[in-house]
Amino acid sequence: MPTIRIPTQLRTLTAGAGEVEVAGSTVGEALAALEASHPGFGERLFDGDGKLRRFVNVFVADEDIRFLSGTDTPVDDATTVSIIPAVAGGCADATGAPAACRPFSHSIFI
Repeated sequence: MPTIRIPTQLRTLTAGAGEVEVAGSTVGEALAALEASHPGFGERLFDGDGKLRRFVNVFVADEDIRFLSGTDTPVDDATTVSIIPAVAGGCADATGAPAACRPFSHSIFI
């Protein structure tokens, strides 16, 4: 069975497990099996149209599935699928709401 590596942020869904073995012959089937055995993954990984969210990266053998066959990428018992959430920054005000970014200052305070 393929193994899915679970990022730290989602390990609450797997009772802390960093890797989960699932059934499936494609990435999509494996991710569906992950959702079936550990509910909550589907809504975090897929949008309302059933497509991977743009900030979710999935790798098979260190290759981004976007450059392979997407969720139709084949997997087998020796395959490791890695879910890698994108990390991005931004600007926010004190409440966490989006705000205009200020240019970075090169001043150094000692």
